Amino acid sequence: MNTVEAIVSNPAYQPYLAILKGARNGLVYGVKVRFAHAVVMSILFGRGDWKARARVIFRATKQHAFSLAKFVALYKTFMLIQQKANGGKPRSADTFLAGLLGGYIVFSDRSAVNEQIVLYVVSRVLASFLPRAESPYSSRPPAPGTTVKPIPPDPRYFTVFAMVSWGCIMWLFENKGEAIQPGLFNSMVYLYRDCDRWSGLKTLLWHNT
Repeated sequence: MNTVEAIVSNPAYQPYLAILKGARNGLVYGVKVRFAHAVVMSILFGRGDWKARARVIFRATKQHAFSLAKFVALYKTFMLIQQKANGGKPRSADTFLAGLLGGYIVFSDRSAVNEQIVLYVVSRVLASFLPRAESPYSSRPPAPGTTVKPIPPDPRYFTVFAMVSWGCIMWLFENKGEAIQPGLFNSMVYLYRDCDRWSGLKTLLWHNT
């Protein structure tokens, strides 16, 4: 036990143990995020008995968790390799290249879960180009290892961003629904089309026809 503690506390092993810890955190985060989402989607839109739905929930949670675990581990591994190749000095491009390789290995195969993760990331990338407001999200200090605080978009530009986003998605839903991600499409059917049909008070207020 003392030997293990010595290894864990040794700064020389920190970069390598960080890869292991990153994989662990990716696994835990993936389970937390996907399990709750999968349960809700199964209740709202799932088909078949509860045993079949439970299998779908398990598969989606497992894929999301392991994908994040693999990506974090690969990203930190590629970062370490690049820094060692550059004499231990990090470069700005290292993060892009590490993310590029990790994204190719983990997320290049199209699946429902991978598509949702990539679309989530894309939306954040696009939103990052909006001009920032003057004040940060909170007065809390920056996260450990960073020197910046997240700053929300300027309200004026966010208004335009929101308007255009909703205008585009509603147009796509009505005119080119096949191009929308299936999870979002099912949600929109539930919200905007199922509400047009009922056969009585029960199906008006309690459940859809």
